[in-house]
Amino acid sequence: MLLQEPGTIGPLRLKNRVIMAPMGTNYGTSDGFSTDRDKRYYAERAKGGVAMIVTEAMNISAGARNHNNSLCIFHDEFIPGLHAVVRAIQENGALAVAQLNHRGQLLRRSVLGMDPVGPSAGKHPATGEPVRALRADEIHAIERDFMHAARRVWRAGYDAVELHAANGYLFHQFFSPRFNHREDAYGGSLENRMRLLLETVRLIRNELPEFPLMVRISATEYADGGYSEEEVIALAQALEHAGVVAIDLSGGSNETPLMSRYCIQPPSFPRRCLEPYARPFKHALSIPVIIAGRIITPEDAEAVLQAGSADFISLGRALISDPHWCLKAFGEVDAPIRACISCNICFERLSLERDVACVQNPLVGTEFETLECLEPAVGRARLPVSEVRRILVIGAGVSGAEAARVLAGLGHVVEIWEKAETAGGQMPLALAAPNKADVSGVWTYRMAEIERLGVPIRFRTAVTAETIRGYAPDLVFIATGARPRELPLKLDLGIPVLQARDVLLNPGAIAPGARVTIIGGGEVGIETADLLATRACHVTVIEIQANVAAEMARNNRIDLLARLEQSGTVILTETFIESVVDGQFVLAGRGETTHMAPGDVVVVAIGPEPNRDVLPAVEAAGAPYVLVGDCNRPGDFLTAIRDASMAALAVNHRLGVRATGQTA
Repeated sequence: MLLQEPGTIGPLRLKNRVIMAPMGTNYGTSDGFSTDRDKRYYAERAKGGVAMIVTEAMNISAGARNHNNSLCIFHDEFIPGLHAVVRAIQENGALAVAQLNHRGQLLRRSVLGMDPVGPSAGKHPATGEPVRALRADEIHAIERDFMHAARRVWRAGYDAVELHAANGYLFHQFFSPRFNHREDAYGGSLENRMRLLLETVRLIRNELPEFPLMVRISATEYADGGYSEEEVIALAQALEHAGVVAIDLSGGSNETPLMSRYCIQPPSFPRRCLEPYARPFKHALSIPVIIAGRIITPEDAEAVLQAGSADFISLGRALISDPHWCLKAFGEVDAPIRACISCNICFERLSLERDVACVQNPLVGTEFETLECLEPAVGRARLPVSEVRRILVIGAGVSGAEAARVLAGLGHVVEIWEKAETAGGQMPLALAAPNKADVSGVWTYRMAEIERLGVPIRFRTAVTAETIRGYAPDLVFIATGARPRELPLKLDLGIPVLQARDVLLNPGAIAPGARVTIIGGGEVGIETADLLATRACHVTVIEIQANVAAEMARNNRIDLLARLEQSGTVILTETFIESVVDGQFVLAGRGETTHMAPGDVVVVAIGPEPNRDVLPAVEAAGAPYVLVGDCNRPGDFLTAIRDASMAALAVNHRLGVRATGQTA
């Protein structure tokens, strides 16, 4: 397995070919200091077996903050905290690399009052804020800021430093003719557009000649009017000539929500999506090439290396999802990998200036994110008899499976009851829309663990007070999910009125080319529209809120909406159905009232309500219980899995410990 073989980057020896990509977390303080939370987060991924960790992009200037809680390195006072992070990484077996960045014209006044600056005057591509062109003396000051920051991370004990010249930030802006319209030494020709980055590299190399320097660049901009393949390869060759020890390839630009999906790819993008762009760099350079881009499984990573497309694999979201990815891939931990599903909730939370969270990993960023809590079956000793509990889980959906996985892994006696003939709950709905295949990882991981742990699932099982008493549980986990809410308005239309879940499960219920009105533009309604668009249906979505699919991560939502626009789907926001008159909808919204024909079929997607049908039986049995997942509070996979996981980890705190000698 090439992935497991050691490799070298400059003077550094890496124990395998897996590098953790730099991704922001917002785990730092509001004044830019690192925290114990940062230290634990990176330490766990070092324990998980990665060879090298590139920590999140750090701000090199007080006037260039990325996020409200992003890490900073523009003053010596940040060195001690970063040294603690570095030690935590190195003491757990990985090399530590510091990434340095300046966002340039992508700075935002909404984040600590940062003023956007760039190679040329203009407007922030996303916010419209004015961008001021940097003067030559300011350019030189920024170059010195990078050099001083590199010296500080060297003093903090980092093994190497990386300049972030990708994804639409300052170095990228100067290199791309889309943004750089200067007529001085820093604009115009290829040589001039490379100047800022190359001058910065030379400054750092002159100041710290023995300190390995890497550079991250976007292999392609995915945009017209940008740099060409020949130009970006020439840049990489110039960087190699200047002493850079590795080229770290990303793609795209974070300049707008529409463009950002090329950096943090949604599931519509193919696996290994940057590999075709990496091959020319591999052929043109003699220094190592590192590649990212929807590399999710060990098979994905191994295929890139076997093809000779890159020397090292950069994993970002995959290591948020499972910090022990490498140990599992290399057979050192006997548990399935908790695969990233590309939902991009992690990036969405960062964009919203919140701390990073993960659907698949409910413990990320907490003190509980350890192998013994994430994988209790392999990470900790079995419970003493006095602490073992007999637990009944009602519902074999995702939250029930997560609760059962954790509880059984802890050593409790667990059984799942399910009224249906199969397990999975609402997973078929989650997988029904286009480009949702990766979401299956939510279920396959948990089902594999349940089977490995020997947790029995009793199908077609009626829940009554008598059956519960017969099982005699110490605690009942109710994980019965949610059901679709019915429309409060009576629709006397003479045409079929269907629930969105029924359409997702059986799209053939609506004829190809049908005219369809979807009431409700949440994630379920919009994904139903996406599915019907593949059947050439003419779809209109009515949503009372200002935005549709607000629950989805930005990159995924923008990607989906772009498809709906191409298909001709009509989306009416801030609009509701006031009444039905003569077989037509009377729509109200934005100060107007209009009439609209409902078409051939109406689909209702106005959200779920908790399903607590079993609660009376549980209460009649007198068993203590806890509600988890959607039956507790309807949400998404993130809330359902976190809810179930936390409740399961807290079982013994909830029930206490039996007296010595009492049987389990």
